[in-house]
Amino acid sequence: MVLNFFIKRHTNANAESFNSKIKLFRANLRGVVDVKFFLFRMEKLFA
Repeated sequence: MVLNFFIKRHTNANAESFNSKIKLFRANLRGVVDVKFFLFRMEKLFA
């Protein structure tokens, strides 16, 4: 990852940001009961 930045000037900031959004979404739900519905909502919000 570090070498990628210095060689190609690429970072994983987009992936980290997306991961952060998913964690926040899960925290707001306070636990997922229906996994199928959770994945459906994730697709609609972030697709």
